Amino acid sequence: MIAEPGLLLKEMFEAAVRQAAPATCVPPHLPPPPPGRTVVIGAGKAAAAMAQAVDAHWPAGRPLSGLVVTRYGHGVGGLARIAVVEASHPVPDAAGERAAADILAMVHGLGADDLVLCLISGGGSSLLALPAPGLTLADKQLVARALLRSGASIHEMNCVRKHLSAIKGGRLALAAAPARVVSLLVSDVPGDDPSVIASGPTVPDGTTLADARAVLARYGIHPSPAVAARLADPAAETPKPDDPAFARADTRIVATPQSSLEAAAAVAREAGVRPVMLGDAIEGEASLVAGDMARAALQAASGGDPCVLISGGETTVTVRGQGRGGRNAEFLLALAVALDGHPAIHAIACDTDGIDGTEDNAGAWLAPDTLHRARALGRDARASLADNDGYGFFSALGDLIVTGPTRTNVNDFRAILVWPPPEPDQGASM
Repeated sequence: MIAEPGLLLKEMFEAAVRQAAPATCVPPHLPPPPPGRTVVIGAGKAAAAMAQAVDAHWPAGRPLSGLVVTRYGHGVGGLARIAVVEASHPVPDAAGERAAADILAMVHGLGADDLVLCLISGGGSSLLALPAPGLTLADKQLVARALLRSGASIHEMNCVRKHLSAIKGGRLALAAAPARVVSLLVSDVPGDDPSVIASGPTVPDGTTLADARAVLARYGIHPSPAVAARLADPAAETPKPDDPAFARADTRIVATPQSSLEAAAAVAREAGVRPVMLGDAIEGEASLVAGDMARAALQAASGGDPCVLISGGETTVTVRGQGRGGRNAEFLLALAVALDGHPAIHAIACDTDGIDGTEDNAGAWLAPDTLHRARALGRDARASLADNDGYGFFSALGDLIVTGPTRTNVNDFRAILVWPPPEPDQGASM
């Protein structure tokens, strides 16, 4: 019998994060040093920790230099050969723009004997903030804010971002040619598509200008004249798979959401709980996904089958309220409403990067008594959900999970534990 269901759920989340730690997953995929120079570049929430792993395992005496950009608070110290710059996420800022320009300049002029080692992880789309010709950082910021509030999927957002960038959507690989480009990717996207991870700076782009225009139209986003002109210009199309610049590009995914879910499942098995894998690529509105999973959990509970439902992916939130949200807090709040205090169901939902959206928590956890405790504090779950205030709701209960930056990112982790409460001690009343 599980004494503390919440503790088991937290241990499962910690195992998922450990599985994707750059110190573990990067070294086995490092290429041998080239005859010429090795330039390390990168972007994303895991970029600094990935650079640290490269620096620690690169053969002594072989030349190594470079620059990576990561989110504020996600940097590391002690790197002598690779510079680390911090910038804004999810809305880009000037620091990210400068870093992207410096990265692009670093790969220009390299030769066929040189190696570009590109370290990419989730968050890189915002951090590599180099506007395409004719655009300004302000243009990109306006589009980014509109997309974030729209409920667009990560695939849709990155389709637009690639077509407004001077470095994403394969353009970084074009700039690096004829050098060999080896990209090590920590995947944070459903399906692990390299062209979507950080908007694919070193891989060809399968989306088009027409696709980007369709995304903006689908969500009622009216771009600035400069953005509209860019998306209407055939010369602004991203490079496609037949471009010769990709002939010497090698892409390796070193950590995936699925591998982290499997690590969490192993923890559950060790505790005597049967894991049920629901998939690592679940998308959709957070509240709707919560409703589907609540029905699955209730079905499992009605059968008396102890288990834990495990899933990953990236939900979205269409922001209509004024509260402090985060898609994982929103998911749990909607789950709480749907479960209505079921006595056998506990849950956790966290972002593996340690930051739920733009907040300071990784996520939160849910217990059978969550709604009861909330009512005692005068908190109404439905009202909080309508205001997109999952953060405020779980903060008032002391049920936020705060890890700080984990310096990796394999997307969201969700686990719903179905475990009957212990039977009352009949002897206690005799």
